Amino acid sequence: MKLNELVKTKIRRKKRVGRGIGSGLGKTAGRGTKGQKARGKIPAVFTGAGLPTYKKLPLRRGLGNSRAALASKIITLENLNIFKTNSIVDLESLLKINLINKKDLKKGVKILGDGELKVKLTVKLPVSKKAQIEIEKKGGKVENG
Repeated sequence: MKLNELVKTKIRRKKRVGRGIGSGLGKTAGRGTKGQKARGKIPAVFTGAGLPTYKKLPLRRGLGNSRAALASKIITLENLNIFKTNSIVDLESLLKINLINKKDLKKGVKILGDGELKVKLTVKLPVSKKAQIEIEKKGGKVENG
């Protein structure tokens, strides 16, 4: 075992600055006194008197503007083994067995071909090519794929 292979045991907490004199990081919060750098956030690229970097970037709405937040809910074929033979798989049936929640209805649902399907089903949802092949191999069919 080497020194760099040891497991970390101590987790450092974030510094809480500006919480009174007794904390040791009160008043000026470790920024010294006066000056440009003591007076607020400095952009990642310090531009001096020029336009701040964050103002040069386009304005994007939403917190973080993550495209991943809009990604559809993924369900595998293995999850569909809960259904009985010859049953219909759609949004309502997935809601009933709690595979998805109401938030997932806005994002959409897609079925991927991971795992093994053991029952014959009729699927009325978007599916991947591999999932469609597996469903049809078991004698089921995809209507809205």
